Amino acid sequence: MNVGILGTGNLAVTLGRAWAASGHTVLVTGRDPERAGEAADRIGTSARAVDPAGFAGTTDVVVVAVSWEGLEAALGLVGGIDGTLAGKTVIDCTNPVDYGTGELKPATGSAAQFVARSAPGALVVKALHLFAGASWPYAGPREAAPLVAVCGDERAALDVATALIGDLGGRTAVVGGLDSARQLEEAAGFVMRVVASGHNPRHAVPDVDPAPVDSTVADPALPTPVDSALPATR
Repeated sequence: MNVGILGTGNLAVTLGRAWAASGHTVLVTGRDPERAGEAADRIGTSARAVDPAGFAGTTDVVVVAVSWEGLEAALGLVGGIDGTLAGKTVIDCTNPVDYGTGELKPATGSAAQFVARSAPGALVVKALHLFAGASWPYAGPREAAPLVAVCGDERAALDVATALIGDLGGRTAVVGGLDSARQLEEAAGFVMRVVASGHNPRHAVPDVDPAPVDSTVADPALPTPVDSALPATR
């Protein structure tokens, strides 16, 4: 698969290396051709830098790994606003949060929904924004692999994202349609706040077995396991 990465930073390079090692061809582009070339060189021989104007036409899937502030310009750079990404799976990794406070920067909606509006026809999936680049590739026990929460409206695009996450060594949890993306992005802000307070966010959520949730969800009179796992407030 030709995996196009829109972005030239550390996340782009780390993901690119892992996908190249899985047998994919990685195409890198950005506003600075020199930086795109350097990123491709860091990824390896299975990667090459491409001109933004020809980027969409050479990719099977597009991964957006840029800052929130640069997102609109990046989509415009590859012609997304003119429909060049129509019909393509576009995986949005943007973290539109204030790194000091964890607050989400968009007043409404999400970065992923902004991508969908700005690139008409693109099949947008929100994914890979919660785990730092250092998490990939993962090569440990399957049951301990990072669980990547994703959301999107198109089954085919979710399948593509799931396959690529699998190539990183991760597992995938589809949590809803693209209207769930704001919640996923807010989760990144929550993680940042917990880290800033000096704690590991792994210990900030309850350990819940999903099987009982499935068996009781049909009976609204029963408390869910999540209820019983949360600390009492009175």
